[in-house]
Amino acid sequence: QVQLVESGGGLVQAGGSLRLSCAASGRGFNTSVMGWFRQAPGKEREFVATISWSTFRTYYADSVKGRFIISRDNTKNTGYLQMNNLKLEDTAVYYCALGAVFGTTSGQYKTWGQGTQVTVSS
Repeated sequence: QVQLVESGGGLVQAGGSLRLSCAASGRGFNTSVMGWFRQAPGKEREFVATISWSTFRTYYADSVKGRFIISRDNTKNTGYLQMNNLKLEDTAVYYCALGAVFGTTSGQYKTWGQGTQVTVSS
């Protein structure tokens, strides 16, 4: 059973950058789709980005397209989310997840990390 641990969150000013990491232990990372989701206080969890496991195909939510970059290093069992030009509305807990299907809904992902807080200040 694979386990995921996110890191890299923190407090950053608007316009700044952060890189989140998602470290996987156990088997399955290299053959799973990896996604990033986020949940702001009082809001539902929403899709951010996803990347396939073999061709590294990517897909982004419109709200982050052009600012965030998802990537993965299968040799290190680690995924990343580079977040640039951060906005106040990017404040949320960010979760990485693994699934079998390249998709944008949380139900398609079966393994989740505990989340890392990202706070963007003005």
